[in-house]
Amino acid sequence: MRALWDRYREISREVNRGFIGEWTVTIILLLFATTSLVQAFVIPSASMEKTLLIGDHVLVDKLTYAPSGKLSDGILPYREVHRGDIIVFRYPINIKEDYVKRAIGVPGDHIRLVDKQLWLNGHPATEPYAIHSSSIIDSYRDNFPDAPANTHLETPAYDMLENHVVNGELVVPPGFLFAMGDNRDDSSDSRYWGFVPRENIVGTPVVIYWSYDAPTADLTNGNIGLDHIVDVVAHFFTKTRWSRTFKLTRGYPLQ
Repeated sequence: MRALWDRYREISREVNRGFIGEWTVTIILLLFATTSLVQAFVIPSASMEKTLLIGDHVLVDKLTYAPSGKLSDGILPYREVHRGDIIVFRYPINIKEDYVKRAIGVPGDHIRLVDKQLWLNGHPATEPYAIHSSSIIDSYRDNFPDAPANTHLETPAYDMLENHVVNGELVVPPGFLFAMGDNRDDSSDSRYWGFVPRENIVGTPVVIYWSYDAPTADLTNGNIGLDHIVDVVAHFFTKTRWSRTFKLTRGYPLQ
């Protein structure tokens, strides 16, 4: 009995250390954040539901994917993007815009979709985060990289389909990533505008510091409108999604 109790206390300490460690990093980011360390970002669209909702305000860690140097290598937690990471990046078509998606493919990966199911490097992938809001099968969207037919694509997407499809699978080239939204049927992503250059990566969301139930129109304007400010003042307590406040965000180990 004593041995079981000691084991329980040991496990509890390990869990507590993990929890305290995560929140220590989060608090440090909140207290000492600068534009070079973190960036505040608001989710403007439904493309990442249910992982990230319209109106989620997140802090983006800009250190994780930063290039390492001789002095910082081995000290700071730099690393490459992994499959399944949630990434914020400069939109390749207009780098003045920031997008948030999930990294699905890294260099060398073979990707295709079959009736909405993701196939990664020759096998079906498990994606507990993905949702499908439409029961209709779109020949290009859901069986990518099939011929786009009447689907509107940006120029880099046509180049992607012409030069990086082998035996019906998309092959991610060096220096690029393939990204998709979790809301697969309602996401403007790499299927439509091509690969994400590695240098466009800004960082990864680490925590939702506030979540407010606002329409997309209020969050995509260049300047916050007076109507939105009035709405926040009038409905702060009723429209704030309190259950999402300080919720940590994590990627998924996509294999």
